[in-house]
Amino acid sequence: MNTTFEPPSGLCGLSEAEARERLDRYGQNALPEPRPPSILRVFLRQFLSPLIYILIAAALVSIALSDVKDAFFIGIVLLLNGIIGATQEFSAGRAAAALRGLEVPQATVIRDGVPRVIDARVLVPGDLVLLEAGSRVPADMRLGSVEDLQCDEALLTGESLPVRKDAGADGSEGRATAFAGTMVTRGRGIGEVVATGPATKVGGIAALVAARDLSRPPLLIRMERFARTIALSVGLAMVALVLIGLLRDLGLHQLFLLAVGLAVSAIPEGLPVAISVTLAIGMRRMAGVNVIVRNMPAIEALGSCTMIATDKTGTLTLNELTVTEVRLPDGTIVLFEAGRDLDACAVHSPTVATQAVRERIADLLRAAALPNEGRLVLDGDGWRGVGDTVDIALLSAARKAGLAQEAIARDHPLIARIPYEPDLKYAASFHHGGDRVRTFVKGAPETLIAMADRMATATGAIAIDRAVLMAQQADLAGRGLRVLAFAEGEIEPASQEELGHRHLVDLVFLGLAGMHDPLRAEVPGAVQACRRAGIEVAVVTGDDPRTAAAIAREAGLTFDDSQVVTGDSLRQAEAEGDDALDALTRLASIFARVEPAQKLSIVLSMARNGHFVAVTGDGANDAPALKHAHVGVAMGKRGTDIARESADIILTDDNFASIVAGIREGRVSYANIRKVVFMTVSTGAAEVLLFLLALPFGLPMPLMPLQLLWLNLVTNGIQDVALAAEGAEGDELDRPPRAPKEPIFNGVMMRRLAISTLVMGGGGFVAFWWLLNLGRSEFEARNIVLLLIVLFENFQTLNARSENHSVFRLDLAANPLLVSGIVAAQALHVAAMHVPVMAETLDLAPVALADWLVLLSLAASIFLAVEFDKWLSRRAAIAGDSDEVAGNTS
Repeated sequence: MNTTFEPPSGLCGLSEAEARERLDRYGQNALPEPRPPSILRVFLRQFLSPLIYILIAAALVSIALSDVKDAFFIGIVLLLNGIIGATQEFSAGRAAAALRGLEVPQATVIRDGVPRVIDARVLVPGDLVLLEAGSRVPADMRLGSVEDLQCDEALLTGESLPVRKDAGADGSEGRATAFAGTMVTRGRGIGEVVATGPATKVGGIAALVAARDLSRPPLLIRMERFARTIALSVGLAMVALVLIGLLRDLGLHQLFLLAVGLAVSAIPEGLPVAISVTLAIGMRRMAGVNVIVRNMPAIEALGSCTMIATDKTGTLTLNELTVTEVRLPDGTIVLFEAGRDLDACAVHSPTVATQAVRERIADLLRAAALPNEGRLVLDGDGWRGVGDTVDIALLSAARKAGLAQEAIARDHPLIARIPYEPDLKYAASFHHGGDRVRTFVKGAPETLIAMADRMATATGAIAIDRAVLMAQQADLAGRGLRVLAFAEGEIEPASQEELGHRHLVDLVFLGLAGMHDPLRAEVPGAVQACRRAGIEVAVVTGDDPRTAAAIAREAGLTFDDSQVVTGDSLRQAEAEGDDALDALTRLASIFARVEPAQKLSIVLSMARNGHFVAVTGDGANDAPALKHAHVGVAMGKRGTDIARESADIILTDDNFASIVAGIREGRVSYANIRKVVFMTVSTGAAEVLLFLLALPFGLPMPLMPLQLLWLNLVTNGIQDVALAAEGAEGDELDRPPRAPKEPIFNGVMMRRLAISTLVMGGGGFVAFWWLLNLGRSEFEARNIVLLLIVLFENFQTLNARSENHSVFRLDLAANPLLVSGIVAAQALHVAAMHVPVMAETLDLAPVALADWLVLLSLAASIFLAVEFDKWLSRRAAIAGDSDEVAGNTS
């Protein structure tokens, strides 16, 4: 087989001058890359939040009241939040841009009558491009001449089998056109470039990808709802406070001070920073399990997904057609292992493999390897195939059995060859064999069964039993395998000058080989883990329904034939409207023979059915769905550029099991966000309650606005970050995903928030009232109450470590940052009480040891209250499980 394509003489192609002119006219042969936002735009985006709006309003009110100190402190808080948030987001964008550092594509063109290799990005319409096996098609091309040309178009169609190409004048016909990005698997050809860059078929898919996102990450949805709820709650509380103040005939200045204090109490100023840190930690942890995150909210989105719509070819499978089973005419079955390390793979049989069986297998594989135009090449990354995928699969099977292609060819010198043609449905070769000419044939089972008159058995060749062989073929095909047959024969050497089809006589049928694109070894375990975690898995592919169903069953999915949906059925449902499409996707598990736009329709329909959808894929045909799903997961090794650019998450090892590891880390990150939110909001709500109780009872402001900012940003903020570093609790994949419409604050958190607010806010109010009644000054009372709230926060940080488990079950040493955070927060406050400048700014003073002991005892009440509520929740859950078991038993 020639490895270098020599173009026919007489072809001139474009001149360099004409090529430059067309390049100026049409632009580069590349898809447009999205322009990254500037650092200034990223920075300004950090202030687009209702929480930030209220804080800005509080700063403006402080300025209006000539309270420049408070306004300045609020401004510093806003600036720090903006800088930290922008740094995190900009860094994530730069990390994603680094993934685009791929090698420059090349193309062989004829210009000025001379073949030359150029950068494929400077191809222009009208260029003549040479194609051969192993090369990638650089642009959409109308084929002018071909020699047994086949292209793998899986990245466009999802179809794993190569498409045969024919030269023709009508470039609109798929068989007369080679499409940009597809791989030449066999033969060679010359084509004229008809479209480059965005004008190509893959460019059309890119246009779908470039459209505005149709789905949004769950975290953004939940956080926006949460922000609106906080903003509304703060607004209502401020109105209530002002009304109470008016009833008490308070002055306007004092009312403004109270409103500012309440706003500062309620707004979790440090929450944006804490969430950014949580996601950044999650991003690093995901990178450790081969999951690269391009957009930080996608971390939580992956953990929240309720449906994974996965591509088949290259995602569930290896995208390597492989011989998995050989069936000899007498029914003997021999199995072949999958794997790229061909020299380490073994061939084994469910029955005893006698020497006679091994010899018959060798005969069959010899017939598979000789009429074969593929090649196996050993390089630094292992074995690599060049040529048609079927030929490569057969050569790999022979290699696994110890039959090297080079040795077979050396032992059987080639005389002539009959190439495979669709009309013939077979390929054959003629070889020297002593004083005879030996013939070897591979092709469609029905063709070879008809051509042969004998079949090989353990006792020698006997009369062929075509019914038995056709039944074997039907059995293999029914399991979703692609089936090939093999035969051999001998002829007299005198006729070798005119060897051809008429010499394929007296053939002995050697057996059948079943091939399929093998399932990745880790997929069944990953699917089982998804099922345990309450996540549904659907297969979405452009491949044949039978093949898709066979792979899905092998992966561990359970479904019946009614749940296998084809592109035609989808098209009919789409014509009837969204309701019909949603009804179809609600029950389906396998979507086969689907087009790229249909993949997007499926994903959007699943979202309408109430799912948070994660889509996996590696080809350009997956890109629209990857872009518009709640979270898109692309393959890093085999994935196309457009797939990686469209996805939120990239798997560096193309391992489906890494998705499960990513889901686990995503759930850990979301749990940590909830811990941070609970910690922040519960302390803020307690401060609001402290204000709302103090005013009706005629008490002065319990805390000053600057003291509240100190609490929320410094002492509370340090502990928030510590909670962001919490590790897994161990049962993340043993519970179902949260309902898509469930807010951040569910029933459990609302009840626990109420308990915490009453204990901390009520405790703070009682302490303030008691201190004033003891004759302490307002300055002293505020100083002691501020310390009490700091201590409450220390205990509440421990409570927030788990929503379900007792603090005593959790290893404190597992999160040294938490211990450091609690100690640092307390140390900072003690330092503020003793350092003159800080004490004067915050109106603080040292506290007596006796007061410390009383405050510690009072602050411990929040720890006991939350622990008691967790205990009650666990008892109720155990009782519920017992009732369910009893009901199932009865």
